[in-house]
Amino acid sequence: MFESRKRHHLASRAALAGIALVSCPAAGFAQEQTTPQIVVTGQPLAAPESVAAYDQQIIAADRLRASASGRIEDALSAVAGFQQFRRSDSRSSNPTSQGVTLRALGGNASSRSLVLLDGVPVADPFFGHIPLSALAPERLALARVTRGGGAGPFGAGAVAGTIELESAGADALELFEGEALSDDRGESALSATLAPRLGSGFAVASARWDRGQGFWTTPESQRVPASARARYDSWSASLRGVAPLAPDVELQARGLIFDDHRTLRFKGADSTSSGQDASLRLVGRGAWAFDVLGYIQARDYSNVVVSATSFRKTLDQRATPSTGWGGKAELRPPVGEAHVLRLGADWRGADGTMFEDAYNAAGTVTARRSAGGRNTDLGFYIEDEWQMGALTLTGGARLDRWTIAQGFFRDVSGVGTVTTDNRFADRSGWAESLRGGGLLRLGGGVTLRGSAYSGLRQPTLNELYRPFTVFPVVTRANAALGNERLVGFEGGFDLVPAKDLRLSLTAFDNRVRHAIANVTVATNLRERRNVGAVHARGIELGGSARIGTVSLDGSLAWTEAKVEASGALNGKRPAQTPELAGSATLAWQPRTGWRIAATVKHVGAQFEDDLQTDVLPAATTLDGFVQVPLRAGISLVLRGENLTDTRIVTRNQGGSLDLGVPRTLWAGLRVALPR
Repeated sequence: MFESRKRHHLASRAALAGIALVSCPAAGFAQEQTTPQIVVTGQPLAAPESVAAYDQQIIAADRLRASASGRIEDALSAVAGFQQFRRSDSRSSNPTSQGVTLRALGGNASSRSLVLLDGVPVADPFFGHIPLSALAPERLALARVTRGGGAGPFGAGAVAGTIELESAGADALELFEGEALSDDRGESALSATLAPRLGSGFAVASARWDRGQGFWTTPESQRVPASARARYDSWSASLRGVAPLAPDVELQARGLIFDDHRTLRFKGADSTSSGQDASLRLVGRGAWAFDVLGYIQARDYSNVVVSATSFRKTLDQRATPSTGWGGKAELRPPVGEAHVLRLGADWRGADGTMFEDAYNAAGTVTARRSAGGRNTDLGFYIEDEWQMGALTLTGGARLDRWTIAQGFFRDVSGVGTVTTDNRFADRSGWAESLRGGGLLRLGGGVTLRGSAYSGLRQPTLNELYRPFTVFPVVTRANAALGNERLVGFEGGFDLVPAKDLRLSLTAFDNRVRHAIANVTVATNLRERRNVGAVHARGIELGGSARIGTVSLDGSLAWTEAKVEASGALNGKRPAQTPELAGSATLAWQPRTGWRIAATVKHVGAQFEDDLQTDVLPAATTLDGFVQVPLRAGISLVLRGENLTDTRIVTRNQGGSLDLGVPRTLWAGLRVALPR
């Protein structure tokens, strides 16, 4: 079995190389075009107007690129309610804790929100976390955040909303853009993007490298000789080509490779995460519009666990090779001006194996473990939009065939004796999801909206088969986990009384049934289990205003979330979910190329664990960003993270703490060369 998995992984990497080569002929084809009126966009099919029936917020490119840290998770946190499993960012957290969720529907480290990059799901095939360090904001045209579940393409997995990232094309980029910054700890952030036009098409090549000694995540009072800074060294490179195949048909090809190394808490406690992704997309904008997409991903992860008492290596999670693959096909037939009909199917799969070695205090291997399996999902969906004057209605349905197969867990002693060899029964089934909503424009800039929806999320391979330890707590896997099911509804309004003023309010009620949580079953022992439900209801506010060269953008979310289950968990707030979160950015742009901005963010108190014994206090931070042109094409960039040096507790295990980013000051140059 292990050899077949290895061959499968190698074959997937070979397929990645084959797909990546397609972008080269595509670029060449673009050069051969002699029809100047054909100009491709590199964008997906336009979203139907009815998507506004769902609570949606768009973060434009200028805001994505002007975050204090330069990290995508920092930019996305402008949407109140966005959170990772932990408060730490992608420089100072374990990659597996980078699960993304919305609306306080978290509770474990897997993503309950669907994250798409140019239409492709980007979550790790084995763990379900998001490779945030590989998603550079400067490569993006926008981020569209939809809070609330739904059907549609790749809808299985969107039980806490969808985050759609769209890459920037040649129209949004200069011929060359580059940035070099350093902070007050001597760390560096380097990035460069080249976006030439090639005939009627274009290519975008981009690279980024971040490295540094990191800050102390361990409070000074708890440091020991083995304590270490959160050192990080990550790079990523992407190549994207877009070429016309006909006046209304274009081919989009994208490749991404990344590598990420981090050290957490102790010397030798190193983790690595790497990946190679590729996708091909065919978009037709004619009367019979279509979107056909295929992708493949090869990922790997390793992690060394160091004892918090002996400070020796106790576990070496030496490799977790995994492969993700899939695609979708969507057709929009011409059914009249008052309708937008979407018919489609999508398929995705995940295959992976974990290999780890356990050590005793003498440094001898005591056990060698492996675990893994394969998950697949085949979905069919239909959505229709009706426009009837001031009223727009939308409705959709989705049917998924899911499978959980080839699951196993094997444990071999240090002397080669098989102590555990479990093979788990294959499972499969059908699940339906529905969503519908409406918009009513009342005039005067007032729009009412409402929607209801259901959704599905499969447990990840990690949740099913891989146990883990965050000393001294052991969390067991559970191969019997069932799917999560979402049922929710929401209503609200958008108010645009003037061109430069917008306000929105949404009230929602979401329930994730059979939610997967890390449940305490004994002292220092937890197990992944399906609980009755996680029920979240609350209010989300958003607003933006422009007065001349000054702008204000804000977002606020208040959420009452609780676990509905038998026993000690009933009525308790899910782990890692704050009640209140908010963000506000005040910016001044006196002329082109200038930006001076300050951002205040607040995250309310939350609990580390399911039994609410360890508190993570509330934190309010202030960030700053300044860009000042020095001469044509060259700008000075200043950034400040956590300017008030607020103490941000990111982990509290019985008083053993980890801290988030302290005050950090950056300075550097940004270069933009026009075409």
